[in-house]
Amino acid sequence: MPGNFFSLIGAFLEWVIVPLLALCLINCLFNMRLLRRVNPPNAISGDGEWLDLSVLVPARNEERRIGECLVSLMSQDPPPREIILLDDRSVDRTVSIARKLGFSEQSGSRLKLIHGKELPDGWVGKNWACHQLWQVADPESSNLLFTDADTVHEPDCLRAALAHSKFTKADLLSIWPYQETGTWAEKFVIPLGYLLFMSFQPFPLLALLQKCPERVRKWRFSRAQLASMGAANGQFLLFRRDAYRSLGGHEALKDHLVEDIAFGRRVASRTGDGMRLINADGIGILRCRMYSGFKDLWEGFSKNLRPAFEESTLGFLFFGFMVSSLFLLPVLALLFGLGSVPALTGVLLIVAMRILLTLRFRTSWLGFLAHPFAMLLALLIAVNSWRLCRSSGVSWKGRIYSGATRSSLD
Repeated sequence: MPGNFFSLIGAFLEWVIVPLLALCLINCLFNMRLLRRVNPPNAISGDGEWLDLSVLVPARNEERRIGECLVSLMSQDPPPREIILLDDRSVDRTVSIARKLGFSEQSGSRLKLIHGKELPDGWVGKNWACHQLWQVADPESSNLLFTDADTVHEPDCLRAALAHSKFTKADLLSIWPYQETGTWAEKFVIPLGYLLFMSFQPFPLLALLQKCPERVRKWRFSRAQLASMGAANGQFLLFRRDAYRSLGGHEALKDHLVEDIAFGRRVASRTGDGMRLINADGIGILRCRMYSGFKDLWEGFSKNLRPAFEESTLGFLFFGFMVSSLFLLPVLALLFGLGSVPALTGVLLIVAMRILLTLRFRTSWLGFLAHPFAMLLALLIAVNSWRLCRSSGVSWKGRIYSGATRSSLD
């Protein structure tokens, strides 16, 4: 029996895992080419004294980060039309820091401070905050940027992003920043996001369909199939105002725990109607530190992992199985001498992807060296996310959510 089992593992590695890893590597290379790095232009045609842009920042208990974020936004050249900070009932120094920097509740101020209303039933806190920001944004702004309070923008970031959005005719431009990592847990887990994103996201197919939207109908893609090609990063979401309105804004996703991915899916689902989702590399113009240590990381990803799959428990379980099989099984098989040749081939393919992505996105080499342990930690977080969603609910920023997440297309 053990011999048959080991033979089965070897055959599975040789005929399934190694070919799939090779496809992941090829897709990764294509995606790296298509994920263009945003570079500041010399100028934007038709520049006025400010950018045609409202910057909208939701913040809840962000005293550690908010000062640097707001200063970086205030230092933009040229400046945006307005910067609006919503204080989502913070109990720390978030408001006092903003006021010291010149943010005011006074009508007509370019640096606006507003105070969030009580969270209504059925809403997720961030979505409610963003909805309130949208309601007070200057109606003259043709573009809306939702950016997180833990982001830091280089002085030409907004100019570059707006130029890239216009050049690519994006309805939604999502920029992926340089991810700062401090503790071992951050260095382990956060680089895995790039590995999964670049290995599985079908950018080439989506780009082909966006170039010729009539192919959607010709090739009979459903809205759900198109949506599965979409993803975005909530740290920097730049919408055309008309597109944001037609998508239903954050109100359409009021109870969605992973609103950035949901917005990416909603835009991608409308590819046949000519809508365009653009993801871009923002290293050099934008940086972010998502979490500060193991506790924050554990809680944050536990909130996101299961809800990202919305109503599909099967999809969540299947994805977990595939990720484990692709990125952990070859390492374990090589370690225990099972199917040594295909296992070694699989490990070399994983190493190639990890090196390429570490160099491209400047992530931690510790995460690369500790790949098996990083994978095990990520799987433990996924199990915890599933457990919480089935029992007490997930916690974030002092609020508890059930974890039940409906389809982003509803």
